[in-house]
Amino acid sequence: MSDTPKTTAALGAVRSAFAPWNDPAAKPLVVFDGVTKRYGAETAVNDLSLAVYEREFFALLGPSGCGKSTLMRMLAGFETPTAGRVVLAGEDLAGVPPHLRPTNMMFQSYALFPHMTVEKNIAFGLQMEGVAKAEIHDRVAAALKLVKLEALASRKPHQLSGGQRQRVALARALIKRPKVLLLDEPLGALDRKLREETQFELVALQERLGLTFIIVTHDQDEAMSMATRIAVMDKGRIAQVGTPPVIYEAPATRYVADFIGDINIVEGKVAAIDGRRVTISTALGDMALPEAADSIAIGQEVAVAWRPEKTRIVRADEPVAGGQTMIEGAVHDIGYLGDWTTYVVEVAGQRLRAAVANASRLVERPISWDERVRLCVAPESLLLLTR
Repeated sequence: MSDTPKTTAALGAVRSAFAPWNDPAAKPLVVFDGVTKRYGAETAVNDLSLAVYEREFFALLGPSGCGKSTLMRMLAGFETPTAGRVVLAGEDLAGVPPHLRPTNMMFQSYALFPHMTVEKNIAFGLQMEGVAKAEIHDRVAAALKLVKLEALASRKPHQLSGGQRQRVALARALIKRPKVLLLDEPLGALDRKLREETQFELVALQERLGLTFIIVTHDQDEAMSMATRIAVMDKGRIAQVGTPPVIYEAPATRYVADFIGDINIVEGKVAAIDGRRVTISTALGDMALPEAADSIAIGQEVAVAWRPEKTRIVRADEPVAGGQTMIEGAVHDIGYLGDWTTYVVEVAGQRLRAAVANASRLVERPISWDERVRLCVAPESLLLLTR
């Protein structure tokens, strides 16, 4: 792997400038074209179309049973579509067996051979392909260096930590130089701290190698921190595709809004429209949004949503500036998380959340349980959900 391209620019600069999906002339590397997969009467993937571009770190995100792993397995060749096409680098993969596809998969279990050393585990795929011994030696040495396991080459899997086994599996998947590396819940077996460290290492590695990574995960934090784009899946279909900021800040549906991070959602009806400004009548009072979609109408059932961290919480008797949505209630619960404190406030039978950053070590008079408070939200922080 010594001949892989290296990035000289800072990782942030490279990722911020990378957006081939916005270029009409760019051709995707992977295309799912109207793909359906049925198992008897059950439809796992339903008429799904999706494009992934070269050098993307793309995430398929969703709950168990949404079809994300089935979609990846169809790309790898372990499953055959009931209908539709899977295309890679312009080639329809119908009839191409897994071992002849320019993909490689890293499984959640890592699937290492327990009787083989680290070095031999990494070399196994090349040996099966009949690669010359000298080349295998050089490529394994490069792979060990890439994942920083040179000193552990002679150990066996049971002598390694979970993070080290994960690196061996990654090196074994990368050594065959696939056009697309498929990662099936690759960090699920790691503890939280190691998982977070490995997320950033994988991103840096993917950028340095210039490969296309597709990851399947149910962990929204994992997808948000690693992916260039995310496809949020629901019942075999794609609910939304977008960059992490778009998915988080502008969810297209209630499902996406609720699935990605914490969010407050209040049901209501459109009460008034004044140009782009819209007023929503809810059980918690009227809420005014500065901008709305063109297709809404008076009386239409919609929802207003906002993130807890965009919510200011104050005591009910404290003065606050106007122009905000203000909702009064009582503190039902408090969760101290170290960097954040989450307040659960009960309002008219509904529980809303406010997240406050713990910017200082001590608060002289912290808000406590059962206190009357007001939640204040700026108009631009409110989202209108019509689906």
